[in-house]
Amino acid sequence: MNLDLFNEPLQTREDICAGVVLLRGFALPSQNLLLNDINSIITTAPLQKLSTPSGLPMSVTTTSCGEAGWVSDSYGYRYSKRNLKSQKNWPAMPNSFLTLAHQAAFTAGFGNFLPDSCLINCYKVGAKMSLHQDKDEKDFSQPIVSVSLGLPATFLIGGLMRTDKTIKIPLVHGDVIVWGANARLFFHGVLPIKTGRHALLGEQRINLTFRKAL
Repeated sequence: MNLDLFNEPLQTREDICAGVVLLRGFALPSQNLLLNDINSIITTAPLQKLSTPSGLPMSVTTTSCGEAGWVSDSYGYRYSKRNLKSQKNWPAMPNSFLTLAHQAAFTAGFGNFLPDSCLINCYKVGAKMSLHQDKDEKDFSQPIVSVSLGLPATFLIGGLMRTDKTIKIPLVHGDVIVWGANARLFFHGVLPIKTGRHALLGEQRINLTFRKAL
């Protein structure tokens, strides 16, 4: 794995609160590699609309790469080594993904992060993500790295209770947010995507979420 991919300096680093770090523009130097690899993954494992365990359809479409992919159906939220629709293994995680996740986590203060799962969510205009915790992973000592591509979004992050006050964080193409340590189980979400058109991705936002799942 080439860990020297990012030779350009970071635009900015913002410490949102203890354990939550925003890296503005961090993914921009590798955006072309990332987008090419996203297209390859989606060709192999097409985006699909999942439902919550209660049967409600999610507003985003989803796929994964890595050793395991995050899935949801009537049996609950979990990780699976196989795509439930095709029954095939998920595509391998590209080097561009691994490098970005490792470097972003390191820059945010979390060393030696090597994810084994990347969830790819596609947000069309109006799509959102309700407040939730990432707690289907086996090891909460590892951080989460989230990459925004395409249309802008407003990311919400709160505390350990759903009712805790949230902070609104505007995200644009290339921004990366990392959270871990005492913030690892903070509730977070995304407000509905507003109408717009991105020069590279059109009327959509792509989010990459890297986790150590297994």
